[in-house]
Amino acid sequence: MNKKILIVSICILVLIIAVYIVIFLNSNNKKNTNLNNLSDRTNNPNIELESKESEDIMKKNAKIIIDNKEYEIKLENNKTAQEFIKLLPQEFKMTELNGNEKYIYLDTTLPTDSYKPNHIETGDVMLFGDNCLVVFYKSFDTSYSYTKIGHIDNFPDLSNDNINIKFEK
Repeated sequence: MNKKILIVSICILVLIIAVYIVIFLNSNNKKNTNLNNLSDRTNNPNIELESKESEDIMKKNAKIIIDNKEYEIKLENNKTAQEFIKLLPQEFKMTELNGNEKYIYLDTTLPTDSYKPNHIETGDVMLFGDNCLVVFYKSFDTSYSYTKIGHIDNFPDLSNDNINIKFEK
């Protein structure tokens, strides 16, 4: 009986040692992988440039400048906003429409995911169709479809004149 207990005890001890060895080897592999990734980054400057470029594209805000006053645009997390920010910086002479919005037809088309918002808020930045950039300076109800690019908090009333608006990253 004592031999059986000794054999079972040895088997349990061997099993415990095997588990510790597997855990130790696995944690070393993770450390080596992290070190290799770090080494790849330091040895390959293109990885850092690609990372910086994608960060810029995915940036969550942009600026709009009107009469030397800056306002922040909180960008939507969609393809339209991503493609729009690639066009910046740009300055547009935007045309007045309906006493509540300024618009410009862009030279390029942007991807769309339009919907009917039913209500536009002051400061909404939208795309009408696939190339008409619209900045709303008054809230109102609408039956039109838009793709949302972003929103500007505390946006001023821009009056009924055509106006130059600069957009920056």
